[in-house]
Amino acid sequence: MTASEMISFARGAPSLDIIDVDGLKAAADAALTTDPGGALGYGTAVGYVPFRKYLADLHGVPVEQVLVTNGSMQADAFLFDELARPGQPVIVERPTYDRTLLGLRGRDADVRPVSLDVDGIDTDELAALLEGGLRPTFAHIIPNFQNPAGYTLSLAKRKRLLELAEQYDFTIFEDDPYRLIRFAGEALPSMLELDEGRGRVVFASSFSKTVAPGTRVGYLVGSAELIDKIRVRATNTYISPNMLAQAIVHQFCVSGGIERSIATVNAALAERVQVLCAALEKHMPEAKFTAPEGGYFMWVELPDGVDVAKLLPAAEERGVTFVKGTDFLIEGGQSTLRMAYSGVRADQIEDGITRLADALKSLQVAAG
Repeated sequence: MTASEMISFARGAPSLDIIDVDGLKAAADAALTTDPGGALGYGTAVGYVPFRKYLADLHGVPVEQVLVTNGSMQADAFLFDELARPGQPVIVERPTYDRTLLGLRGRDADVRPVSLDVDGIDTDELAALLEGGLRPTFAHIIPNFQNPAGYTLSLAKRKRLLELAEQYDFTIFEDDPYRLIRFAGEALPSMLELDEGRGRVVFASSFSKTVAPGTRVGYLVGSAELIDKIRVRATNTYISPNMLAQAIVHQFCVSGGIERSIATVNAALAERVQVLCAALEKHMPEAKFTAPEGGYFMWVELPDGVDVAKLLPAAEERGVTFVKGTDFLIEGGQSTLRMAYSGVRADQIEDGITRLADALKSLQVAAG
């Protein structure tokens, strides 16, 4: 099986057919025509100035509260460098994004996972930990279509988290790159909005999921004091981020390209989720999952006793791949996996699930 024939449910990236290549070509031309100096110069550590203003207006905050970065992982890294301290506790969801775990553990933070339900982090479990004396510096929350689970934090839990953050004096890091990728259900206010300027929330997002990952454009919204500290880190790291990419994304946004792109992505992913769920029900009825209302990912639980560490190589031998659930957990999850449907065309999905089902059957036969 060659790499070109591999059906990959592993990577959270849009397939090329749903990226607005022509729109980005036009945006690049507009950026270089209207502001070649700004697009091609070093610029500032806080990002391309017109785009920073666009994002500030989008979130209803002063520009001093916004910093534009090379992708949201760079934003995460700057924030972790500022807030995470060796030995100090940090709350994460269980499961959570694998790069979050790597980033926090690499900074020797005391990572404290809290159970994730279909409606988001278990706020009762978190409250009990806080009542028991836990004092985290911050809680990392992916509120919409969580990576890896695909679950969305309910409005009631968003409000409860803010109450707990106020009561126990910790920051909520609202990591929200998927918010606009909603194709079912009702949109919910961000915790940044619900916080109403009290300064409890630092918000991060990205244009990797709505425009294209190759642009590497993300951003942070936080207090002016925090953003200024991170500006110093950014200056010392790279002088300035990629001005050309930010200028292109800015033109793409102000031209209306972003709305068209989101509509295209959402329509495609809605179909892919429907096909994926139907294929799992048909070929792997033993699998448990909750269909997401948006985003790129779905969490799948297989029967106890299935070892995804063995399933993965068996699947790859058959030309299909995924990410093991254990990658997103400090412990446990041996029978879970994350399926990214964003990069798989609808006409490939059933074939991929058929191959995965065959791999699962081969393990069951081998086990007797």
